[in-house]
Amino acid sequence: MTTTTVHLVRHGEVHNPERILYGRLPGYRLSERGERMAQCVAEHLAGNDVTLVRASPLLRAQQTAAPIAAAHGLDVSQDQRLIESANHFEGQRMGHGDAKLTDPRNWRWFANPLRPSWGEPYREQVSRVTAAMHAARAEAEGHEAVLVLHQLPIWLTRLSAEGRPLVHDPRRRECGLCSVTSFRFAGPHLAGVDYTEPAQELYAGAVDATGGRLT
Repeated sequence: MTTTTVHLVRHGEVHNPERILYGRLPGYRLSERGERMAQCVAEHLAGNDVTLVRASPLLRAQQTAAPIAAAHGLDVSQDQRLIESANHFEGQRMGHGDAKLTDPRNWRWFANPLRPSWGEPYREQVSRVTAAMHAARAEAEGHEAVLVLHQLPIWLTRLSAEGRPLVHDPRRRECGLCSVTSFRFAGPHLAGVDYTEPAQELYAGAVDATGGRLT
């Protein structure tokens, strides 16, 4: 069977001095460190047989995808299915002010972590990302495709592919900034999943999507 690999790449660190949950808000760009992270992943994939680079429409994903595509003489296309997960607390600081868990007004949003009740259902995220991944696999058949998107949709897609429960502890996600989660296919069938962190040397002091430091 034809072997095809689809790499799901998480974007780099974002410039977010206010430490808010930016979610799908427009205009959030990579930090200087994030730009270096993007270059690290581009160099990591430079020798691979990449024939397609696609990204979430959000700026941080587009910026991360740009050097990857440039290394292969490709353009970056967009896929709305790769967008960040929707979240009720978008635009707020998690754990502070209007978004704090201890505020009784917010309890309804935390009522069902299995869905989850605060945002886009986990299974809907898996469905749309899996569809985008298989579309890329078909288009890049026999080669490699790169999809640049966001932490939670990547992690949920991996959990689903490996037959693990979607409900999880966010602190245990194996999906660092500019990490590469690679889905290997034999024909249309998943043959395995690999994971690597090309920008790991830049993690010290970096800030993740919710404002928490990685190290």
